[in-house]
Amino acid sequence: MPPDLIVYAIVAAGLVFWLRSVLGTRHGDERERPNPYLQGEQTADKKQGIPGPAEEKPLSAEDRIHALAANKTGNLTVDNKTAENGLLDISKADKKFDVNQFLTGAQDAFAYIVEAFAQGDTETLKGLLTEGVYNAFEDAIKARAERGETMATEIHAIKKSEITGANLTGKRAFITVRFTAEETSVTKNRDGEIIEGNPDKVTQMRDVWTFGREINSKDPRWLVYETRDDLEDDNTTIPNKTIS
Repeated sequence: MPPDLIVYAIVAAGLVFWLRSVLGTRHGDERERPNPYLQGEQTADKKQGIPGPAEEKPLSAEDRIHALAANKTGNLTVDNKTAENGLLDISKADKKFDVNQFLTGAQDAFAYIVEAFAQGDTETLKGLLTEGVYNAFEDAIKARAERGETMATEIHAIKKSEITGANLTGKRAFITVRFTAEETSVTKNRDGEIIEGNPDKVTQMRDVWTFGREINSKDPRWLVYETRDDLEDDNTTIPNKTIS
């Protein structure tokens, strides 16, 4: 090879090495750099209130009800068309109503109330139950104490929460939920002997509770208006109290 070509080859190799060191090489893992012109258009769209390609319009309260009635979300569902229509009536009257938030809160209240009843925690129960339901719970707690019995209940999991009914009566909304839960419950006598339940056995509990609230009230709580068993062989962990 002529000497001048050798010199050119060396210079060219040096240029390639220098460019690679400055610009780097692409290996397929690099994050795409945003197009500054497209970015400007997206910014302008946002200023004008036009949703960008990655943005989605949030679902309305009515859409969330329809969606939950059509497809179960986790362990949450709406059981029938009548309940769906009742929920729509409630959402129209109460603009802040969110069916998913309601069911999630109802699940938490269910576990909290069942365990509070077993512990005899009347102060907790008083803030979550209507007067009639609270009185039934309090009477059962007093009767248990008079017999010298103690109770321990643990909700391990709520497998399903189904809205089976909903209606708006005047300014008061009512929603009925069927809970299917796994629990361990044990009752002992004054001598500490187990008289009901098994600490090592998880049983299924299925209860139907009705929650209600005044939709124009500043108090966001849904109180329990009714509790009843939904299985013939249910172990009646809590008292049954229907709306009077």
